[in-house]
Amino acid sequence: MAKIIIKNPEQIEGIRRSSLLAAESLQFIAPYVKEGVSTAYLDKVIQTFIKDHNARSATLNYNGFPKSCCISVNDVVCHGIPSEKEILKNGDIVNIDVTTILNGFFGDTSTMFTIGEISDDAKKLIDVAKDCLKIGIKQCFPGNTFGNIGYEIGKYAKANDCSVVNEYCGHGVGLHFHEPPEIMHVADRNSGDKMLEGMTFTIEPMINLGKARTRLDKKDGWTVRTIDGKLSAQFEHTLLITSSGYEILTDPGHSFIKS
Repeated sequence: MAKIIIKNPEQIEGIRRSSLLAAESLQFIAPYVKEGVSTAYLDKVIQTFIKDHNARSATLNYNGFPKSCCISVNDVVCHGIPSEKEILKNGDIVNIDVTTILNGFFGDTSTMFTIGEISDDAKKLIDVAKDCLKIGIKQCFPGNTFGNIGYEIGKYAKANDCSVVNEYCGHGVGLHFHEPPEIMHVADRNSGDKMLEGMTFTIEPMINLGKARTRLDKKDGWTVRTIDGKLSAQFEHTLLITSSGYEILTDPGHSFIKS
């Protein structure tokens, strides 16, 4: 089993800066996410923003992925490929997932957007997904086990009549796009490795209105949809374990970046 990387202060500062850029890219794109806009256009705007800040997208050409971010609409769970043919419409819910590389360091985050008037079910799902991320983050402190993140998320989602995708998970991040450990969003209590100061990783629970299972689009090899066609929602942050708890590295409230 690969060892979890403990970052030094210089590395942490680099990861923090890249993470903040990723967060600001989502802030920047927000006014553009509206009815009648193609997901390919949103991707181009994000790509330009990242380049303008002397960084690059981690997803572009990653294992053949053709775009600068993942945009997942409605029943798409993750890894949605931006397209000129996909036009946002009233009632859509949209996840945009951005990973930046700035000076060799990685930052990874995603958030949900809504188009016009969405259904009550969609509102509930988004609220549950947002709460699941917050609940997972509260489990982040030195000495706790990674399994408790998934244990608490799974318990909350089930109590709110939602399911948690277990085929895709969070991960270590910072010096590479994907590092150990895998952060499961459904897990046994007190399972897995212990968190230590200097670890950086994502929590990114994918929450479904229907069944937890997913299906992969065989045509493009990337797009992941819910097995039953029901809605899915996701929020994601990059976290740092500190001496006393955690720091949300993708919190745009502490950004130094100027557009």
